[in-house]
Amino acid sequence: MGKLTVLALRAVLVMLLAGSVFVQAVMVPLLGRDLEGIGEDLAYPPAAFLILVILGVGTAQIVLVCVWRLVTMVRRGTVFSHAAFRYVHIVIGAIVAAAVLLFLLGVFLAPGEAVAPGIVLLIGGGVVAVLGVALVVLVLRMLLAQAARMRAELDEVI
Repeated sequence: MGKLTVLALRAVLVMLLAGSVFVQAVMVPLLGRDLEGIGEDLAYPPAAFLILVILGVGTAQIVLVCVWRLVTMVRRGTVFSHAAFRYVHIVIGAIVAAAVLLFLLGVFLAPGEAVAPGIVLLIGGGVVAVLGVALVVLVLRMLLAQAARMRAELDEVI
């Protein structure tokens, strides 16, 4: 991976991480104020929704940090180590946790008249999409394992 590519990816990761911190620090309190007015229409307390948002953003932050570490490992040429697999496992776990949180959001919004049923259905589709991303990362993990085995075999030959 070239230096310019690594630099560009790291710049994007920093911007995304800064944006996620902004969401947690500024946007969540504003969302809390907005939910105070419609709290009686919801089946669950507004704090439950805020916790889901904070945890959801936290899962994205975990993925961003792990991708940063993996990019560093690619740059150093150590991406075929066991540590890389640990980061990939963390990414898969964070994505699955995000899907669970999104499912819980749908469960929280389903009862009552506050949200249209179509919105809950869209959230269910989002859960399936996020789980699909986790499966794609799992396939990429298998490709990384296969490449690591091939590299080990090549090292033995040389």
